[in-house]
Amino acid sequence: MKPTDATAYIHALIAQGEHVQQDFKYEISDARKIARTLSAFANTLGGRLLIGVKDNGRIAGVRSEEEMYMIEAAAQLYCTPKVDVIMKAYRVEGRTVLCAEVPEAQQKPVKAYDENNKAWAYIRIADENILATAVHMLVWQQGNDIQPYAMAFTDRERAILAVLSQEEECSLSRLCRVTKLSQRVVQMLLSRFVCWGIVGMRYNGCNFVYRCLE
Repeated sequence: MKPTDATAYIHALIAQGEHVQQDFKYEISDARKIARTLSAFANTLGGRLLIGVKDNGRIAGVRSEEEMYMIEAAAQLYCTPKVDVIMKAYRVEGRTVLCAEVPEAQQKPVKAYDENNKAWAYIRIADENILATAVHMLVWQQGNDIQPYAMAFTDRERAILAVLSQEEECSLSRLCRVTKLSQRVVQMLLSRFVCWGIVGMRYNGCNFVYRCLE
């Protein structure tokens, strides 16, 4: 891959820092780990990897074309379904920076295989790749096809909404404990509420918490 000279462009990207749609990689030595980032980008808003750039934004350059092949392996062998990655090489300060663009997936979730060949889905929050929860999986499974049936709410739905209306934010474990409903039932109902726009979810640095949006 012949690099294109675009020093100003790459410096402008680096100036943005790492964020929900951008990640820096000094080097690529593990295709499975990169697959997690591809999964997270695809399941969120899409994004780009800048390879040959240190965490502090300094340009180190890619060491060989092997890193490009490892990205291809991550996208084609270690992601399910496979991820389409657009790669382009740029020449900056006498070094090569590889830019790998990942579009948002039309069909979610995109999962990444771990060392035990088990597939996991990730999402991108700020500059981190976070393991998707069962609620995320159910939201993706249901999409926006289901419609709210407010007039048919059962005691289970009302119990969860009552707790969420009383507390600013609430974890899954607390919802299960207070409502005395099983985790599986609470996850299913939360996913419906998220699809309907009734409930929102936020990552607090440790786990996901839920709150009423209305």
